[in-house]
Amino acid sequence: MNGQTPPLNALSHRIIGCAMNARSALGPGLLENTYEACLEYELRSTGIDVMRQVPHPVYHNGVHIDCGYRIDLLVEQSIVVG
Repeated sequence: MNGQTPPLNALSHRIIGCAMNARSALGPGLLENTYEACLEYELRSTGIDVMRQVPHPVYHNGVHIDCGYRIDLLVEQSIVVG
């Protein structure tokens, strides 16, 4: 490497920072969806693209199986946060 931080490492560092901000502000004991919504807000407020509760298909033997899987947060179309 040339001493530069790889883009996904830099992005994951920013995500962790946003998660720590949200957790510090909210404190313990809340429901998961509250933390998720606040992390989504934190990410968006720093200009990071995020999608919440993204359907994720499952295929078995070439057949789409509707299992209702959802990705909690999909950040910059690259990193799954759950």
